[in-house]
Amino acid sequence: MAQEDFKADVIIVGAGLAGMVAAHEAVLRGRRVLLLDQEGPQSLGGQAFWSLGGLFMVDTPEQRRLGIRDSAELALSDWMGSAQFDREEDSNPRACAESFVDWAAGGMRQWCHDLGMRWFPVVGWAERGGALAGGHGNSVPRFHITWGTGTGVVKPFVRLMTEHAAAGHLKLAFRHRVTGLITTDGCVTGVRGDMLENSTAARGESTSRGVTAQFEHAAEAVVLTTGGIGGNHDLVRANWPRDRLGAPPARMVAGVPDYVDGKMQGIAVQAGAGTINTDRMWHYCEGIENWNPIWPNHGIRILPGPSSLWFDANGVRMEAPCLPGFDTLGTLKRILQAGEHSWFILTQKIIEKEFALSGSEQNADLTEGGWREVLQARLGKGATPAVEAFKEKGPDFVVADDLEALVAGMNRLTPEQPLALDHIRAQIRARDLQLTNPFSKDAQITAIRGARAYRGDRLIRTAKPHAILDPANGPLIAVRLNVLTRKSLGGLHTDVQGRVLTPAGAVLPGLFAAGEVCGFGGGGYHGYNALEGTFLGGCLHSGRMAGQNA
Repeated sequence: MAQEDFKADVIIVGAGLAGMVAAHEAVLRGRRVLLLDQEGPQSLGGQAFWSLGGLFMVDTPEQRRLGIRDSAELALSDWMGSAQFDREEDSNPRACAESFVDWAAGGMRQWCHDLGMRWFPVVGWAERGGALAGGHGNSVPRFHITWGTGTGVVKPFVRLMTEHAAAGHLKLAFRHRVTGLITTDGCVTGVRGDMLENSTAARGESTSRGVTAQFEHAAEAVVLTTGGIGGNHDLVRANWPRDRLGAPPARMVAGVPDYVDGKMQGIAVQAGAGTINTDRMWHYCEGIENWNPIWPNHGIRILPGPSSLWFDANGVRMEAPCLPGFDTLGTLKRILQAGEHSWFILTQKIIEKEFALSGSEQNADLTEGGWREVLQARLGKGATPAVEAFKEKGPDFVVADDLEALVAGMNRLTPEQPLALDHIRAQIRARDLQLTNPFSKDAQITAIRGARAYRGDRLIRTAKPHAILDPANGPLIAVRLNVLTRKSLGGLHTDVQGRVLTPAGAVLPGLFAAGEVCGFGGGGYHGYNALEGTFLGGCLHSGRMAGQNA
């Protein structure tokens, strides 16, 4: 079929992971698909390309080989304890959550495996919670890192898009910015927008918005897969849950490119779509400014092990569960009570064993290499090359041989909120005194020893407990941590089939959504808290639902 004669049954707006999954599923049903994106072909795959490639999966061979006993029942208990659904409009989000957990404990791994994905054998333990069994957190490790990281998740679908296009079942239209949805008698029947001038900017970089022409296309169904709002900090602040978290920080670093601007959500609302849970969002506490940025205000997240000491902006060591890797939202609230930033204080031994950086570009061994590269990077002398580069060049890092010089360096970074050397020293010394015995009243030390009971953490993610102030473990390292914008947990209200609903809860005919634009399903299937690996997993699941029904 000639592409110029192509007539679509389904139009998908957004060529990220959810959009490609939806396109693939629609093609399998015999639907002809037009896939639009405002960026160029070099950006196919969207944000997922930059991710670490972690997938939330339940009762897998990888878990069982490590002695992890997981089940759908335990996973659903963890999910609901974390989501804390408490609103009347949470009915569809809850149903989408139940559907996803059922898939994650059932056919998800085989489906991904059949597409060519494989996973690093050490399963990560993200969002450990740290409070009650029925509350927030993963009871067991469930974070399956895909070989190839985010690029390994995206790659099978890029191949499928190429194959479907070559067979005449799909047309890819890049540099097409949708500015409106066309409605006829209350039904969404197409899209209109601007054709943007070509851009050779590298993936993730800002691109031109120069308009060369307009377009208009009609179809039986339109699927929106245009992502969230994390690159639009004005919109993040406008939706910020001040009643739960306090005032938003004046300075945040961006975990996503600037094209993640949330505009499509507003366009859908103008066409009659309803939104829910827009005040629910997921931003990380461990953001650092990228010394080698790709997009504006580019931030990277530290994926810490459990041993770094975490201090608020006033220099007060934070209490459990505000420990590294345990409770993101609770820690964010705690940090903002004291200021806008926080601090890690750690040793060279900790950074070598425990620090990882989120993102495909920061993990060359997992992204491009194999076992030899991973063993050299993770178990060899020093931290990974990417971490060592940040330690040397990152503007948020301070390295010193003694605590006096370390605190002086910290105060040079934040003179508006200086730290008291004696106060910092007293808190670290009290912590170090807890290491004399194999038992302790310090919750973090207890958590470290608990983490080392898991083979995966003991091998590559958790340092042997040691005294921070002992020079033999140095040098000392401090890291200023910024709030890093990332994910929207709410958005367009959809049902479990991916159909977009009106503000009154009725189906808006012809319009579907998947991925972050609809809170990864239902208008927020995470509820208030994410368990990690559920963003890419949510794109896969909601993309399948939309593609099977549009």
